[in-house]
Amino acid sequence: MVLFLLKLLSHLPLRFMHGVGKCLGLLVYWLPGRYRQRLQDNARQAGYENAAFARRAAAQTGAMIMEIPKVWLKTNSALARCHNPQINIVHEALAEKRGVLYLTPHLGCFEITARILVQHGPITVMYRPPRQAFLEPAMKVGRDLPGLRSVPANMRGVREFMRALRRGEAVGMLPDQVPSSGDGVWATFFDKPAYTMTLAARLAQQANVPVILTAGERLPRGQGWRIHYIRVPEPYPTDLAAFVQHINDAMQALIRRFPEQYLWSYNRYKIPAEAPPIPAALLHPSTSTVTSKEP
Repeated sequence: MVLFLLKLLSHLPLRFMHGVGKCLGLLVYWLPGRYRQRLQDNARQAGYENAAFARRAAAQTGAMIMEIPKVWLKTNSALARCHNPQINIVHEALAEKRGVLYLTPHLGCFEITARILVQHGPITVMYRPPRQAFLEPAMKVGRDLPGLRSVPANMRGVREFMRALRRGEAVGMLPDQVPSSGDGVWATFFDKPAYTMTLAARLAQQANVPVILTAGERLPRGQGWRIHYIRVPEPYPTDLAAFVQHINDAMQALIRRFPEQYLWSYNRYKIPAEAPPIPAALLHPSTSTVTSKEP
């Protein structure tokens, strides 16, 4: 039933779906609950204190949800609306034949990036199964394409990642999900301590592969998406915690390009039950100022 509904929605114009999504996003924003407060708090932490910014971010979250049927089930139509002016960054990394680790934060249309990248070679992506089991069949249909393979976010998935990288292929994952207790370190994210996954840094260090952050910026009036890339400079820090911070800094730079489309409502600063204490150096940095970055 869910898949049938997604198929119906995929036939509607992208501009219409974005408009409906923005209205729904604003509706959810004004409903009672913690959603609005968390979105506002996280945006303020990054320097975006204007109430209008928070409303626009909520609208963009709705647009992100409503564009999924088009991206999943009308992939060719979606790809035809993509603008990819920085693709040379990908070409240069692939030419090194070491494999590539793509990191896609919760920014813009993060479902479109893998579909763009699979045109340049096989890619294995990691995902977490949905909390609602009835969504799993629809997600599987939407995410499994020729050359694009999905693996679960567990040890089996990590092993599949390493095999793909050894074959010189690409892998992709979300770098800003809060990890389970034993899989992270404390690092700053917009000047606030955030428990951050180490998997991306470990993979890059062990496999010695290029790391590229990527995101699809949603364009106005249903024009499609502009694909952005930032390659993390090498050589990488040998200290794992320093490398994790290096990735966070690059992710912040990408988010600053079109901040209204980041998922500020995500509980990025939650503390897993068994996470170690926050280091004093992060709680009381010698110089820590948050400046407004209003677009």
